[in-house]
Amino acid sequence: MPSLALLGLAALLGLTALLGRGKGAPLCLSRQLRMQGDYVLGGLFPLGSVDGTDLGDRLQPNATVCTRFSSLGLLWALAMKMAVEEINNGSALLPGLHLGYDLYDTCSEPVVAMKPSLIFMAKAGSCNIAAYCNYTQYQPRVLAVIGPYSSELALVTSKFFSFFLVPQVSYGASTDRLSNREVFPSFFRTVPSDQVQATAMVELLQELGWNWVAAVGSDDEYGRQGLSLFSSLANARGICIAHEGLVPLPHGGSPRLGTVQSLLHQVNQSSVQVVVLFASAHAARTLFSYSIRGKLSPKVWVASEAWLTSDLVMTLPGMAEVGTVLGFLQQGAPIPEFPAYVQTRLALAADPTFCASLDAEQPGLEEHVVGPRCPQCDHITLENVSAGLLHHQTFAAYAAVYAVAQALHNTLLCDASGCPPREPVRPWQLLENMYNMSFRARGLVLRFDASGNVNMAYDLKLWVWRELTPELRTVGTFSGRLELWRSQMRWHTPGKQQPVSQCSRQCREGQVRRVKGFHSCCYDCVDCKAGSYQRNPDDLLCTQCDQDQWSPDRSTRCFPRKPTFLAWGEPAVLALLMLLALALGLVLAALGLFIWHRDSPLVRASGGPRACFGLACLGLVCLSVLLFPGKPGPASCLAQQPLLHLPLTGCLSTLFLQAAEIFVGSELPPSWADELRGRLRGFWAWLLVLLAMLAEATLCAWYLVAFPPEVVTDWWLLPTEALVHCRVRSWISFGLVHATNAMLAFLCFLGTFLVQSQPGRYNGARGLTFAMLAYFITWISFVPLFANVHVVHQPAVQMGTILLCALGILVTFHLPKCYLLLQQPELNTPEFFLGDNTRGQSSRGRGGETRGKNK
Repeated sequence: MPSLALLGLAALLGLTALLGRGKGAPLCLSRQLRMQGDYVLGGLFPLGSVDGTDLGDRLQPNATVCTRFSSLGLLWALAMKMAVEEINNGSALLPGLHLGYDLYDTCSEPVVAMKPSLIFMAKAGSCNIAAYCNYTQYQPRVLAVIGPYSSELALVTSKFFSFFLVPQVSYGASTDRLSNREVFPSFFRTVPSDQVQATAMVELLQELGWNWVAAVGSDDEYGRQGLSLFSSLANARGICIAHEGLVPLPHGGSPRLGTVQSLLHQVNQSSVQVVVLFASAHAARTLFSYSIRGKLSPKVWVASEAWLTSDLVMTLPGMAEVGTVLGFLQQGAPIPEFPAYVQTRLALAADPTFCASLDAEQPGLEEHVVGPRCPQCDHITLENVSAGLLHHQTFAAYAAVYAVAQALHNTLLCDASGCPPREPVRPWQLLENMYNMSFRARGLVLRFDASGNVNMAYDLKLWVWRELTPELRTVGTFSGRLELWRSQMRWHTPGKQQPVSQCSRQCREGQVRRVKGFHSCCYDCVDCKAGSYQRNPDDLLCTQCDQDQWSPDRSTRCFPRKPTFLAWGEPAVLALLMLLALALGLVLAALGLFIWHRDSPLVRASGGPRACFGLACLGLVCLSVLLFPGKPGPASCLAQQPLLHLPLTGCLSTLFLQAAEIFVGSELPPSWADELRGRLRGFWAWLLVLLAMLAEATLCAWYLVAFPPEVVTDWWLLPTEALVHCRVRSWISFGLVHATNAMLAFLCFLGTFLVQSQPGRYNGARGLTFAMLAYFITWISFVPLFANVHVVHQPAVQMGTILLCALGILVTFHLPKCYLLLQQPELNTPEFFLGDNTRGQSSRGRGGETRGKNK
């Protein structure tokens, strides 16, 4: 606490002196960039920049003058200086030892950065680099190097320092190439690599639904490598880059204006609303200068860390009109004392007494070798750095010093009592203890991984303009996973709504994308048809449902198909069952009536027991329809046709015998007729019925063995159900099963169609003729109806055909006889139904009595 009070007092006194001296009085701030110590740390900082000089036109390796001042570089240098002083004043890391520092300006140029790098590698106590075969015992002037900031410079210096295995800890170089341990074995950094930053950018775009973006990088190592990383990650995540380009650096002559203007024109003319700018601060300033001048419409700019906090960009006139600026900035830890420390150093630099003490303590600043360290630093005021203090992140440079101090602590085996005496530590010995090392800075525990990177999280920052400069508002974090605070976000759009940057609208549920052109983000939305579905939102093709599933149009899932068949409770089946009850009731009534009057002439003329057998078979034909409703099974499929056709053959064979008797009695000579009529009765008649049924049974057996019907589940006939039905394997064999019955019916029809009825006799031929016509009409109509009706209704069609066939035979042949038995019993006489063996010659005399009653 006393030290803080003294620090504040010194700041106050020095600040008063600074204000009293005026702007024209030089400071001695540049002479505060070096301090002696037991171990010296080198520092490379962008304290200035080169303006108006094209370094590519140099013909001599002469000195390069850095004319422009960079407040950010000075703040990083002061953060390192503050960290060294804290370590020296503390006793936790290096008790009894004193760290020194030697800080130089890089001008953000490799040709400038190499001079102090050579000084760092000079042998201790000289300005020369000795040449040895073995540098194991070589002791350079510095133990480790902090910096540089840019990736472009780090790629140059780290190769140089890696040759000597001198540890180098950068506070800003983020290119992923530096993670290669084979090429850069001594490189470390206290910032995440661009791989992490690019991943965070892609996560941000995905979270906000932006998949149609422009990607721009600076034409240097940092921009090219960062742009390449972002492009590969974006393509892998389904983000399309509509426009991609590089911004040339503004060195010397004018940059390639045509390239920048063409790129900006393309972005302005397209529907892209988001631009990812992975660029250095100078390149970003160049791009925004032309975008403001060309009146580019406001966009969302996703900034890389290199320019997000740069004064070069923030102070550019017109920047408030470019749109919304978002970017990731490493979190680090707060250093609340740093602004007061900066004010104190500036105040002391204005104190002549303090400056004189520096000259006495630090003779020989090697300015004759590397030139002035930072001549611009001696002509600044507090206003030059105050803006940077508001948002600048100095923790990375601060933590880099603590990383080296922790490695030195581990190498010297220091403890609370001090560090044991030993030979001076060589840089390569320090390097051994930095791999996978954990260290603490401002209470934050950091760790170098095997590639020299640290496990540091990001804050998502949003530019919120306050008058002339933007405030950095935290609107999210990224530590392997993105977390957004949407309520804190503000957009440049008229309604303050989140901008939309998509080539095509989001497809609705149940739609897939049909890509147009070369970009996967430009597409038409196509509905998934019935039977297919959209599995994932990014699918380009609909996925077909499995055969046991179904889906409606524009579906996102499939549903299981319900097995369906001709169920007992369906209206059609209920109607057919009522028809079955009618037919079966009439058959049983007729059969009962025939049995009751079995000795009557009418029944005897109809065949007697054969007529009863035929009616019983007709009843079985009606009952066979019960095999069609319900869930089909192997047994019911096999039994349907035999149990229909065998009883039908029995019925038709009895009718055939009846027709044969009528034909013989009416058309043949009496001598033949009597003999044949005997053959058509008794044993021979039953034998004929048996033979007909055996023939039909043979056909049915062949049909069942050769082409057995099978139970199949048809998944595609119905839109939402699976149809279970009996499948006929051979329609030819199915038709042959009908052949016996069709032949019997045809012979019956031929035998009765031409027979002339005799006066005074019952016309049995007419009933048989109509019965066979009913049979043929029913089954001939069945063929086209069955062939054209849907498979679902085919069992019902068969049921209806069977019942109509049975009813046709019953109504045309049997029921008229039942009517005579019940309503006109006086006609139930031998003369009317049986006649005599002489074709009714004896009854001709009574023809006048019976002709009027002839039916």
